[in-house]
Amino acid sequence: MPKPDIHPKWYPEAKVYCNGQVVMTVGSTQPELHVDVWSGNHPFFTGTQKIIDTEGRVERFLRKYGMLEGGDQSPAGGAGGKKKR
Repeated sequence: MPKPDIHPKWYPEAKVYCNGQVVMTVGSTQPELHVDVWSGNHPFFTGTQKIIDTEGRVERFLRKYGMLEGGDQSPAGGAGGKKKR
């Protein structure tokens, strides 16, 4: 039996909101939960996963390891064109 007055109040029907819409009901210690991402809009679960690459990191990786056509095939990966001695 739990001790009285030490546990938070339990809300068995707490609403989870994402973008202002109720997406599910769960048990929680808060009556409302506001989330940015849930399984209904997460790219992994929806299958709309796309790579966001604003700095060219993916292309640089692909070029470095020779996975990109027309890229540098050298082990240095085109990092300045200098070799270590």
